[in-house]
Amino acid sequence: MKRYLTMLLVSLFTWIETVTADDTQHLSIAVGDWPPYFDQEAPDQGIVAQLLRDVFAEEGFTVSYHFLPWKRAYYEAAMGKHDATAVWMHAEEREQEFTFSDPVLKERFVVFHLKDQPVSWSSVEDLSDLRLGGSIGYSYGSAFDQAIEDDLLSIEWVASTVLNFRRLLFDRIDAFPEEINVGYHILRRELDPEEASRITHHPRPLLENESFVLFPKTRPDTVQLAERFNDRLQAFRDSGRYDHYFKNPQYSLQPRQGQ
Repeated sequence: MKRYLTMLLVSLFTWIETVTADDTQHLSIAVGDWPPYFDQEAPDQGIVAQLLRDVFAEEGFTVSYHFLPWKRAYYEAAMGKHDATAVWMHAEEREQEFTFSDPVLKERFVVFHLKDQPVSWSSVEDLSDLRLGGSIGYSYGSAFDQAIEDDLLSIEWVASTVLNFRRLLFDRIDAFPEEINVGYHILRRELDPEEASRITHHPRPLLENESFVLFPKTRPDTVQLAERFNDRLQAFRDSGRYDHYFKNPQYSLQPRQGQ
């Protein structure tokens, strides 16, 4: 009898451990380094990283971020190696491989240039005489991408935004596009104040768009996961909690006086 009770208890504890393990759901999300939204060096890994982590936590998930070059993040997620990738602007061809979340972030891309070398433009074609920089894996909207494909723009691609800023300072390029908050965050973090003070942006937005979490269609639970995420994200918006993430003063999202 004693031996029977011992075996029963062992079986019970094994079942409890199995249920607990099954109830602990973990998500892998592939992202690019894009501070302040996704920041490999920050304790919270960035504003949007924390937002997504908290949204998923409310649905019973833990999240780990895998920081990769943007193209690799997209490819690995599309192949089903990750549960999602973030964040991406909408493109029709991406719908073949991914289910899109509801909008997560509003982005505003502008053209950065030196203060003593002002840029004047009203359409993408007006940028054709400039030596432009770009970050590998980025899209700057359909009009800009089409102009590149049609050889209307001269652009040199590099691995990061900070490299584009340095190329700007060393007169290797005349201008380059970047999301405004990302641009100024990197300026303050990576360049000294004298260098940063030489750079500004043209007030006309090159692109204003929304971006999304992409859930790969290769995974069987994609639709349900996207729906749960969307429902919880909407609850964050309705409660005002969503706005709190973008008011954190440590990120200094707005350009400072003189920038």
